[in-house]
Amino acid sequence: MPNRSQIQARSAAMRLRFEAAGARVVDPPLLQPAETLLDLYGEDIRARAYVTSDALRGEQMLRPDFTLPVVQMHMNEGAEPARYTYSGEVFRRQEHDPDRANEYIQVGYEVFDRDDPAGADAEVFSLFAMQLRGLPLRAATGDIGILTAAVQGLRTTDRRKAALMRHLWRPRRFRTLLDRFAGRKPEPEHRAGLLDAKDPMAYEMPMVGKRRASEIEARIQALREDRETPPISDTELAGLESLLAVRETIPFALEQLRDVAVDLPQITPALDRLERRIAALQARGVDVEKLDFEAAYGRTSMEYYDGFVFGFYAEGRPDLPPIATGGRYDALTRQLGKGAEIPAVGGVLRPDLMLEIEGVA
Repeated sequence: MPNRSQIQARSAAMRLRFEAAGARVVDPPLLQPAETLLDLYGEDIRARAYVTSDALRGEQMLRPDFTLPVVQMHMNEGAEPARYTYSGEVFRRQEHDPDRANEYIQVGYEVFDRDDPAGADAEVFSLFAMQLRGLPLRAATGDIGILTAAVQGLRTTDRRKAALMRHLWRPRRFRTLLDRFAGRKPEPEHRAGLLDAKDPMAYEMPMVGKRRASEIEARIQALREDRETPPISDTELAGLESLLAVRETIPFALEQLRDVAVDLPQITPALDRLERRIAALQARGVDVEKLDFEAAYGRTSMEYYDGFVFGFYAEGRPDLPPIATGGRYDALTRQLGKGAEIPAVGGVLRPDLMLEIEGVA
């Protein structure tokens, strides 16, 4: 296994390459305010972060990643356009896999640029590919924006679309909701009994929990209205299923997705962005004919990305996590910018895993 000094030396060399590409070095604090992270990710973040507190600063978390503090810094004081690089420790609790590191070094590169999003996507991906040149890695790409466009354009209620969007990153729950909204899944018996009752609130037990009676009544009314909503059409459902099944090299994937757009025309603008990205990647020297594209890629591990996503994986080491990951997170800048927003894309690399693949000891 590589030692700490070897990892730090590799990190410094990688950061210098990003500086040569125009990035400014930043070094966010190790302790990050827990409130912001909880607002973004909910209480789930506690399961994978180290939490501490004091009387003056309240709850804080050991830095689980760099992207969020870099976005906050840029939205508060950054010029435009801007490029940043960093290297340092991040911390992740590992309660279910003792063999995975709970502290490791990340090296990253982030681009904030309004003028050419496709070019910025290609810039980040090509720089990462250059950093990883010579390693036996497979690159995977995807685009969360295509799936979100498909969901937001469905001919159904805003309430149903919002529910599907909430669970976009939970494939099983998303599939269950989709089947229910398409009329393929029977209504649970307990729910049917509740909604069929003349007065669902007529019971002789004490109220338990934080919800008020008025909130419960409103929820029951919403469920009754949803029951009367026509199902998602078979055509749209088949289009979504075809979209999620696309897994090809990127030019053939675009062809298949253009066919899907016949049934889901709302994805056409996202496909036009994909086409511009392919051209930008080619201009950067990326061999797109061999670059994989998976329409469902990123749905289980990239919650704040909303467009282009990518990852690099060790072909002969399925036991290792991704060596590098990244993507576009325009919506995150909007959430943290207090009304302001800017297109942004970036990613992180694991120098320790790179050295391990190389066999450095």
